[in-house]
Amino acid sequence: MNNIARTVLMRDGASIPQMGLGVMYVPEGTLPELMREAVNVGYRHFDTATVYGNEAEVGEGLRSLDIDRNDVFVTTKLPDGMHGYDQALRAFDASARAIGKIDLYLIHWPQPAKELYGDSWRALVRLQEEGRVRSIGVANFTPDLIERIAGETGVYPVINQVELHPRFQQRNVREYNGTKGILTQAWSPLEHGLVLTNEEIIDIAKSVKRSPAQVVLRWHLQSGLVVIPKAANTRHLADNFAAWDFELSHADMTRISSLDQNQSSFGLDPMTYESERGRIES
Repeated sequence: MNNIARTVLMRDGASIPQMGLGVMYVPEGTLPELMREAVNVGYRHFDTATVYGNEAEVGEGLRSLDIDRNDVFVTTKLPDGMHGYDQALRAFDASARAIGKIDLYLIHWPQPAKELYGDSWRALVRLQEEGRVRSIGVANFTPDLIERIAGETGVYPVINQVELHPRFQQRNVREYNGTKGILTQAWSPLEHGLVLTNEEIIDIAKSVKRSPAQVVLRWHLQSGLVVIPKAANTRHLADNFAAWDFELSHADMTRISSLDQNQSSFGLDPMTYESERGRIES
């Protein structure tokens, strides 16, 4: 077994493994085995969401692991269709039935037009106060939206999970998060593979004798980001995790940072994105 992923401390005192496995798009029926393989590689952090449709498989995978459940960190997220105070509490209950213990619960998208994300956050604060979840955070929130929920409750999120990769580095969000003690977590850290064809990344990878994916993930880790790359087989699991085994020079870090275009690759604007995914009917 390789070294176990290192952890970073969140503002509420809990620790989170800095590299985890994102399980969106994992083929149905394969996730429990993939989780066992990931643990053998060294992963201790799994990131899912209600709308991924695999929370029950995550729960099955957790029960099949040969390590103590308390040694594994699991994140899931409030579905878009369940915003609001009572709805968010019901959604969490459903996720907890499927998964079991949840370490970190996030609001998946703020959907400001609904004007319900504040009520949803109050529900998450209650869940934390009651000890039903250790940590609470958000995903795809702007600084202004975080200030609103914190102003209403006095509670800042421990993490803000956002699209982040070398071509969309979210500098303003990261700077704000840092001033508030909020960790920045990168979803799609490899830009669904698009950034791996970048000539600068390929050149750096050749010079350090590493894969392009390892170079990009190492850039994330050295930048202090929490990262959740996806992988669907053992080879990719191990390749991604090997980003722990080397360091990039300051010059290489600067080269990668210069790739920023400050534009989403997926066109999902947190201020306008709205959906009803994951709605639980009464």
